[in-house]
Amino acid sequence: MVAIRHPALLLVVGLLALLPSTSSGRAGPSSSERGGPAGSLFAQSAAETLKREFPSRNISFLLLDAHTGAVLASRWDRADSPIPLGSLVKPFTALAYGEQHDYKYPGHTCRGTSTGCWLPRGHGNVGLTSAIAYSCNSYFRMLTADLTASDVESTANRFGLEPPDREAAGQALAGLGNHWRISPLRMARAYLELARQSQQPGVREVLDGMAQSAQHGTGAEVHRALPHLDALVKTGTASCTHAQRASGDGFTIALMPADQPQILLMVRVHGAPGAQAAKTAGQMLRRIEE
Repeated sequence: MVAIRHPALLLVVGLLALLPSTSSGRAGPSSSERGGPAGSLFAQSAAETLKREFPSRNISFLLLDAHTGAVLASRWDRADSPIPLGSLVKPFTALAYGEQHDYKYPGHTCRGTSTGCWLPRGHGNVGLTSAIAYSCNSYFRMLTADLTASDVESTANRFGLEPPDREAAGQALAGLGNHWRISPLRMARAYLELARQSQQPGVREVLDGMAQSAQHGTGAEVHRALPHLDALVKTGTASCTHAQRASGDGFTIALMPADQPQILLMVRVHGAPGAQAAKTAGQMLRRIEE
């Protein structure tokens, strides 16, 4: 059990505990529909803080109540329109692979550039959990080598995600390329459902990878910003979809606390990698907490 020691986050958790929860993965009511003064107070405070402290239009964000999936605060144009989300799809790709292989995941040696990874020197010997933590492209190229769009369709449906293009196969199913477009809001709620299904086959390995990402992987900037709290983090980098194009956009999803998430923050930073988005997410969470 994660010890929640910071008074402000204790208040956040207390406020959210007063909100109605659902056991389904469907979206709950919006913050304006809830009617509960505690939830409205936190949502209003969080929205004002994030918009005041992070005014750049290069930063998009969604803050969700982890129990209901309701949006507490947001600044994200067309959050319900599908876009490439890069490595954020990897946990779901892993579960699709597991469904076909009795949830037995192979080991792999990442040699960096020579095996198609973003890290030139490579990650060395990795399994699924460490591949999630470090978002190892080499591992996921191997894992998806024989996968087709139809192979991941049931997993996409299970988590409420738009399915990939019918012609998508192999590395495209690991978020490399633009053949699997998912709306940010659906992706955020899919991660909430992932946390709810922690006892289902294969999910624990994925969540352990996200915990490691927050500690020392691609999402480590979240832990640096909030060293007294554990979080679940996944990062990604994808093709830019802004009108003013950049080389790519960075994404981060962070759920906290790790053992019983109360809030989810999804961040996009225009023209930056996923690690930079993790730094921004950490700063945002710290400001909400203060």
